[in-house]
Amino acid sequence: MIICCGEALIDMLPRETAAGEAAFAPYAGGAVFNTAIALGRLGAPVQFFCGLSSDLFGEQLRSVLSDSQVDSSPSHISDRPTTLAFVRLTNGHASYAFYDENTAGRMLTPADLPTVTADALFFGGISLVVEPCGEAYKALMLREAPAKLTMIDPNIRPGFITDAAAYRARLNAMLAVADIVKISDEDLQWLTGDTDGASLLDNAATQVVLLTRGADGVTVITRRGRFDVAAERAEVVDTVGAGDTFNAGFLAGLDQAGLLTKAGVAQATDDQLRTAAALGAKAAAITVARAGANPPWAHEL
Repeated sequence: MIICCGEALIDMLPRETAAGEAAFAPYAGGAVFNTAIALGRLGAPVQFFCGLSSDLFGEQLRSVLSDSQVDSSPSHISDRPTTLAFVRLTNGHASYAFYDENTAGRMLTPADLPTVTADALFFGGISLVVEPCGEAYKALMLREAPAKLTMIDPNIRPGFITDAAAYRARLNAMLAVADIVKISDEDLQWLTGDTDGASLLDNAATQVVLLTRGADGVTVITRRGRFDVAAERAEVVDTVGAGDTFNAGFLAGLDQAGLLTKAGVAQATDDQLRTAAALGAKAAAITVARAGANPPWAHEL
């Protein structure tokens, strides 16, 4: 069982009405939410933890989770509003304007943390940027990491960051205990000033670094060395949810190989890691060929 810990929100995606007017359509989303959805569709046992609202958008989020075989029961429900993210697409690439003040997700606190029965935990996204939820997720990861497999994808959104020093400190504390780090070349540049990725293995806990480079694929880095896994070719509609789906595919691949433990990842061979990364790349290619974050089901691979 994998529990995905992080934001769920409504992506307001640009559309055009029949009358030619600009409009926005509400779609369930959020980086960690998307990873949970993709895991459920790929057949991996998965739970989701977040601060969810009891409003109409919160009901939409819980319904979409359920429809994709994701158990949302660990989540904390409140009557605060749901986070909204208005999306602008430029040549298929997404930029975001977030409306997050006083929301159910934003106001999650360490007192709201669940009892975790899952074997592995996944963290990331904008939920790590802001207070108090950022500290809640950090507390959960630090609490569980000594015994359970943890993976993090910072998925950095510079426009959302108001206190870069506090955010870097939180990320560094979480990276220090992560077994698996997935990070894009752009995010790595922002965080460390380099684009190599090997320095992330300076943390004793970290066994695998997945350095993604968009259409150029992913570099898998371990203490044995590194190798590349090519991106699958696709006709790109947009890139919403691509990295999130890759994360799910990689974790699902580990689960299928019986490696979803700290010891399993530490002992995984290059061939096993390559197979998991290839599953992530294949799933992500299907996602980018569709509008919005719409990851594939297992039968579509």
